Amino acid sequence: MLGHRISVQSIDTMNTSARTMGDQHMELRHLRYFIAVAEEQNFGRAASRLFISQSTLSEQIRSLENEVGGPLLLRTSRRVELTEVGDLLLPEARRALAQTDHALQTVRASLAGDLGSIRVGFSGVAALGGLLGGDLRTFRMAHPLVEISLLEAAPAVLSDHLVAGVIDVAYSPDLGDVEGIVARSATRISPIVAVPHDHPFAGAESVSLADLVDQPLIAFASEHDAWAVDLLAEVSPERLRSASSTLGVLALVSAGSGVAVVPSVLECVAMPGVAYAPLTGAALIALVIASRSGETAGTVRELLRISAERSAG
Repeated sequence: MLGHRISVQSIDTMNTSARTMGDQHMELRHLRYFIAVAEEQNFGRAASRLFISQSTLSEQIRSLENEVGGPLLLRTSRRVELTEVGDLLLPEARRALAQTDHALQTVRASLAGDLGSIRVGFSGVAALGGLLGGDLRTFRMAHPLVEISLLEAAPAVLSDHLVAGVIDVAYSPDLGDVEGIVARSATRISPIVAVPHDHPFAGAESVSLADLVDQPLIAFASEHDAWAVDLLAEVSPERLRSASSTLGVLALVSAGSGVAVVPSVLECVAMPGVAYAPLTGAALIALVIASRSGETAGTVRELLRISAERSAG
């Protein structure tokens, strides 16, 4: 043990001396060359393994020895052996290369979206329509090691969370024009009318916008969810009620507080006391996938790519 401590001190001293004399720097390729010679115990075989000339290999080993400040190899006519210093350097060189290779693999996997995490925000409409689940299922199958976190919120909250960096991607009805946020329209959904089960419109073959003008309207409270109000722009403000979530809207309808224009995917929600009727003459509701502009995270870019391909297909 004492001999090894002396050798380590000698390496430190020789390193200081070598840098003072030559301002040389150890490179990873020097370590690779040294490991090859140490394992092959022959310069010729090591050069063939590295696909370089023997003279080049010898020159690089000499450069490494100059950097260390002393001989690493004992050269004989028959074989090459490690010096005490070389014996100390070999496991450290292997460890350094292994760590470097691991770091490169980790970074490449992260850039490809194979490692890391992704935080996805969504509104209830995106989940009920199957868009969110389909995209995430495809993403998970392609990248099983990525950790996926989900957060349900109203569109206005999702927009704020994107800007603040709380989430990475948002699945939502149109968020409006928000600086720093880019959105792609993923699908469009027809609107329907949700009414109390005992309302005259319950069971109607269709309801028009004109039919709703005199009805109390329940809409999402968020300004970014203005599509629900825009569809019924002629409704007077005193007739408007608001709720902060999809289920909140349906709960108010069930309570008899009014009617609501909602995406047709909500028909799958069997809320007691709520009936649905087709709506004519209304624009389709756009569902978007939004992210921060200039996003560089591999996981985010990969989810956006998968979603775009699924939408196109």
